[in-house]
Amino acid sequence: MTGLLTVVIVFAINFVIIRLAPGDPIKTLMGKENDDPVLRAALEEKYGLDKSMPMQFVLYLKTAMTGDLGTSIIYNRPVIDMIAEKIFATLLLVLSAALLALIIGTIMGIHAARHEGSLVDVIFSGVAYVLNSMPSFWLGLMLIIIFASRLKVLPSCGMTDTRASYIGGKYVLDVLKHMILPVGTLLLIQIPSYFRIAKSSVLQVSNEDFITTLRATGMGERKIFNKYIFRNAILPTITIFGISMAYLITGVALIEIVFAWPGTGRLVLTAITQRDYPTLMGIYLIMSISVAVVMILVDIVYALFDPRIRY
Repeated sequence: MTGLLTVVIVFAINFVIIRLAPGDPIKTLMGKENDDPVLRAALEEKYGLDKSMPMQFVLYLKTAMTGDLGTSIIYNRPVIDMIAEKIFATLLLVLSAALLALIIGTIMGIHAARHEGSLVDVIFSGVAYVLNSMPSFWLGLMLIIIFASRLKVLPSCGMTDTRASYIGGKYVLDVLKHMILPVGTLLLIQIPSYFRIAKSSVLQVSNEDFITTLRATGMGERKIFNKYIFRNAILPTITIFGISMAYLITGVALIEIVFAWPGTGRLVLTAITQRDYPTLMGIYLIMSISVAVVMILVDIVYALFDPRIRY
């Protein structure tokens, strides 16, 4: 129920912001030189823009509940079809980067915490600070310059090589090759968050009184870490994973534009510049639902790791 309420509130805020933003989609559709009032009235009626804003919101929610997200003003196509064509490519980037960042960042943080003050800890901490200061679009452009323009070992844009027309296993390898730079960019941006939270959590739990008591009883360090320290320290990391997933789902558009990835990023950019209200609302609604679902799943996983939450 809370997730559903969150989706409705977020969508309502986006709906108002989109409508209040400067620009006129009907003017864009008609052209700057055409100012026919009859044509304008017909187009406004077709896309429901002749009604008041509250009425537009209510009518859109009613149609959205049936699975109809409206028709794009610019492309004159069902919005749900346009999103369906792009969403797989976006999820491929988001899930790949999120899972890799979770695993790599957490391992780095745990290793640094268990060897605090060592050379490895200093190196990992330094790398995390440097990566955390880099804007995602700048890092993506730098990777393109290095690996695509200079070294010429990786493709700089797209999801596949359209000239090669690979099929089967070669097609999968081609997609994986094109994923390296965009996924790598998202991965490097996300690693510092997992590293810092994992390291601080392990250090905090390791200094708890009950851990000192367990050590005093003669229990082995490996058993203490696996059974007590890790299970308690991993909880904040799960929370960060949920927050990061929400950020990636909504923030991956910039990376998709930099690498010309055929996801929802280009669709969002075009819809914003052209004031394509139905497309924007459809994308924001899907994003809101995705974030709500991710947060619910995180709560479930949280309960699995911490039995106290179940009660």
